[in-house]
Amino acid sequence: MLILLPPSETKRDGGAGSPLALGRLRFPSLHAVRRDVVGAVVALSADHADSVRALKLGPKQTGEVERNRTVRSAPTMRALERYTGVLYDALDAGSLSDVEWAVAAESVVVQSALLGLIGAADEVPAYRLSFDSRLSLERGAASLKKRWAAAGGAALAERDDLLLDLRSEGYAALAPLPDREGAHYVRVLARDDNGHVRALNHFNKQAKGLLTRALIEAGASFRSTAELLRWAADEGYELRAAADGSRELELVVPEVRGVPGRLMAALRA
Repeated sequence: MLILLPPSETKRDGGAGSPLALGRLRFPSLHAVRRDVVGAVVALSADHADSVRALKLGPKQTGEVERNRTVRSAPTMRALERYTGVLYDALDAGSLSDVEWAVAAESVVVQSALLGLIGAADEVPAYRLSFDSRLSLERGAASLKKRWAAAGGAALAERDDLLLDLRSEGYAALAPLPDREGAHYVRVLARDDNGHVRALNHFNKQAKGLLTRALIEAGASFRSTAELLRWAADEGYELRAAADGSRELELVVPEVRGVPGRLMAALRA
């Protein structure tokens, strides 16, 4: 199976890996687009003021321009260690065993705005780019969606295994899921004490990180939706097919005093 994660705005500095090598990243079919997007980001960073406007940076974020300027020569680290924030804190890649890292490297992919679909263990630099960032202030310049969608979607369409999409809608648009059985977008919902179910906002990311960690620990080797749902039920997770007949899956999290419970208890019914 393949688990698709969104990136995060925040990223760790530094790294001990060699500079970015596009040819070593997963999904080699994306190489041409990667080269073009990286080139556009570096070119944009040559003009500090334009970069600040295009990336919508605040006064305390202008250092992000330097990150982009040096993206080709900066040190790298594994993708799951580079990204930070609620989802990645919950996933806690730093505590994965060697065996679990091997599972993650095979089964977890991050949707980068800069590099497209990248493997969990791919070595990447720190950078600043979002799905809706502009790479040029010129009118009519191609958006990241236009640059990535066809190539990213084709890369996913080549796979015939179970696809579990935990990306936000903006990032999912950069590599749309194929329209077939076994390709599922996951929506996180919360059930209150009265049984009412609603969309989950901030804790949505925590739930996705915890689910990803649980799938890695389980080996992430599920071959079908039915097998995945049986595992979830056996483990106490409320993961179900959407009632509207779509291919979406719903992860329902019980609430405790208005917010989800802590860690794994937040996912288990």
